[in-house]
Amino acid sequence: MNLARALGSVGGLTLVSRVLALGRDTLQATFVGAGFASDAFLVAFRLPNMFRAFFAEGAFNAAFIPLFNKKVGANRDYPAAYDFAGRALAVLLPVLIVFTAIMLVFADPITLALSGGFDDPTPEQFAFAVTLSRITIPYLALISIVSLLGGILTSLDRFAANAAAPILLNVSMITALWFCHGDNAYETAQAQAIAVTAGGVLQLLWLLIACRRAGVRLPWRLPRMDADVRQLLRLIGPAALGAGATQINLLVSTALAGGLLDAGSISYIYYADRLNQLPLGIIGIGLGTILLPTLSRMLAAGDDAAAAATQNRGIELALFLTLPATVAFLVAAEPIVRGIFQHGAFTPADTTATAWALAVFSIGLPAYVLIKVLTPGYYARSDTRTPVRYAMVAVAVNLVGNLVLIPTIGHVGPPLATALAALANVGLLYATLVRRGHFAMDARLKRRLPRLALAALAMGAALFALQGLGAPYLTGDIWIRIAALGVLVAGGALVYALACFATGAYRPADLKALRRSPPAQEG
Repeated sequence: MNLARALGSVGGLTLVSRVLALGRDTLQATFVGAGFASDAFLVAFRLPNMFRAFFAEGAFNAAFIPLFNKKVGANRDYPAAYDFAGRALAVLLPVLIVFTAIMLVFADPITLALSGGFDDPTPEQFAFAVTLSRITIPYLALISIVSLLGGILTSLDRFAANAAAPILLNVSMITALWFCHGDNAYETAQAQAIAVTAGGVLQLLWLLIACRRAGVRLPWRLPRMDADVRQLLRLIGPAALGAGATQINLLVSTALAGGLLDAGSISYIYYADRLNQLPLGIIGIGLGTILLPTLSRMLAAGDDAAAAATQNRGIELALFLTLPATVAFLVAAEPIVRGIFQHGAFTPADTTATAWALAVFSIGLPAYVLIKVLTPGYYARSDTRTPVRYAMVAVAVNLVGNLVLIPTIGHVGPPLATALAALANVGLLYATLVRRGHFAMDARLKRRLPRLALAALAMGAALFALQGLGAPYLTGDIWIRIAALGVLVAGGALVYALACFATGAYRPADLKALRRSPPAQEG
């Protein structure tokens, strides 16, 4: 499989979703601002987001896809694989119904845990936050079923339908903001919460249609804990914690920020994280989605050399795209935040606070992406336990970091603690793959990494010079702001491309090869 071409398909759709999410967040900043109503919604939205990361982008696919591919086997026995998926769904569905009911009953303590109790809210404010949580909780069951259907399509190399599903959630939320924003921030936040669950319904319907068009027919079964389902459940638990380390860290950070910092701090961290998630979603999640089924098929066929070469190219492609994003967020965080969010209820002070959080988040951006690239090397070998051990180390680093940093640097502490935790996680994942003989950097990757870093630094210098020229245009009319940001991004991208050619990190022929040929071990 050609990684660059597959990433272009998945990443293109993910880009559409993330751009819509950015538009959604811009509207939210305009209509809701960064006060308690915003914090309450973001706490209610944190649980669905975390569950989506655990399942849709991590645990379920990590456990399900290798088992599904084994059922398909060399003989392409799709009926056996669909039968396995049907048996898994038969067990999953009643569990999800019971789980959702429990979460609804205990929404009060769940909201308290997620928010850290906020910062001395009134009883009415806390009750409002609990109501928003109850509205969004059904999304958890919906996204879990979406994950199973998406895992089937991904195993069939039908990446597009699954990658397009998050677009529907963002469309639902944008529609609610645009047409249903009320006279005050609280009414708008409630409309947003309703839109989350409505978006989950749309995603489920979309995946059902996509599966039917792909010829996927899941037989109806009564729930039964057979050997295959037990193996799936054994793999899901560790995979959820391993794949969700970043989300667990953000959850801890949100709770501590809500309990220890002033109102608005959760919103600063959220808006910064949303920008930080843009390259992570397009690059990291896209590559992780592609690499897992690809590596599992290669390893099942006994082609370890091809698997190692594919993972090398995955790291190369990830850093080629991630390093410039990291430098851009470090150098130009404030103009980026100002151009996107500073209007309506979002003030210049909010911009400064959010920009600091974004710059610090970006320190860990390469690590966040590489975690998504390296963990398929474990999951494809049905090892979901090693990543979870390292995820727990990362959670401990994050917790200690938050407790030490929040009293000293305020709302910038949680982003820095999260970045340090990601760096610890990726270091452990990489070292263990190397020690086990499952991965080694090839000559091509060793040659290109320092050159890519130099090219990214050159781009950073250009952005530093450009941002002063664009500053007067970042707070005016929306189209002027879009044009100014477009010039900033395009200028940085052009300098980075030229610097890649100048340093020899890439040649024009290499870029053509990325699109046209399968990954090679040497280059």
